Amino acid sequence: MTAGGIKPIVEVLLFSAQEPLRPSEIRRILEGEGQVTERMIRGAVEELREEYRAGGRSFTIAEVAGGFRLETLPDYGGWIRKLRAAPPRRRLSAPSLETLAIIAYRQPITRAEIEAIRGVNIDGVIENLLDRDLIETKGRKQAIGKPHLYGTSRKFLEHFGLARIEDLPQIDELRRAAGITAPAAAPPAEEGAGKPLV
Repeated sequence: MTAGGIKPIVEVLLFSAQEPLRPSEIRRILEGEGQVTERMIRGAVEELREEYRAGGRSFTIAEVAGGFRLETLPDYGGWIRKLRAAPPRRRLSAPSLETLAIIAYRQPITRAEIEAIRGVNIDGVIENLLDRDLIETKGRKQAIGKPHLYGTSRKFLEHFGLARIEDLPQIDELRRAAGITAPAAAPPAEEGAGKPLV
């Protein structure tokens, strides 16, 4: 294998590594790919550096503490500082995740229908999910009081890396992944509801 042949592998390893990677570590990972030397690895790193420079990229490969790592160029440091100064994304609580899963699989759904499934009041949880733009109102149900119908938003798809709501894993897939063999009991779905939660 040539330096050019290992170049994309070296690049993805540097991209994925949390700490600088020594040439010896890269060579160990590449065992079984033919005779790969540290000289070839350094050659691949130099080719990548040149490609980044010629392409006007905002990053390069630096040699740090005997290893290599991807680093942004100093000219872009101000943008990185602004990113790091942004408020951190809060993690969703267990009640929020449970409510969000019910909405995702049963949408459009009313607050009362969600509470019937969860068995608890969800006023604060719904407000939190609305504030974070993970859900949105999808109209009103033609029933007494015309309650709001809730469904997932575009930001929900972005947050969970989905192209469309149909890409949600099917319940059978989730059961297999969790090692659940027997189907769990669930309340009957309302007319017009989406996929059952369990």
